[in-house]
Amino acid sequence: MKTRGFEMKIFFAAAGVVCLWMTLLAQNASQKQESRTPFMVSLTDLKWVELPERKGMQFAILSGDPKTGPYTQMRKVPAGTDNGLHSHSSEIKNVIISGVWYTGPDAASAKDFGPGSVVVMPGDWMHVSGCRAGTDCVFYQEGKGKFDFKPAVVPASAK
Repeated sequence: MKTRGFEMKIFFAAAGVVCLWMTLLAQNASQKQESRTPFMVSLTDLKWVELPERKGMQFAILSGDPKTGPYTQMRKVPAGTDNGLHSHSSEIKNVIISGVWYTGPDAASAKDFGPGSVVVMPGDWMHVSGCRAGTDCVFYQEGKGKFDFKPAVVPASAK
């Protein structure tokens, strides 16, 4: 008889675990359903704002907040823009849509990236970048942290 009571306890414990698991699964499915609303926006409908750190450049936020943490945004950079040696605190991913974007550890080794190119820059990577003359650059950008622009510090002896 003791064996039967032990089996019943095991049965009810297992049933409880299954009920709890099913409840959690249902909640997860409900949350996924809510997040399945598509985000769709036309490039012409974006709200463009000038980038305070870099006059002439514009951005349109898609998600997050580049002032405080992770974000996604669209960027417009005028043709002929040259961003001297600098870095960013967080990893940044750029997907080029139009124009020719260049980047590299220095001007001599910078490579050109046209539409469809993907450039992922690790945080604190010292580099040059810009948009080649001819056509403004438009690109999608993801930042893993807040956006910043940290110009390279040139020692006084090098000036």
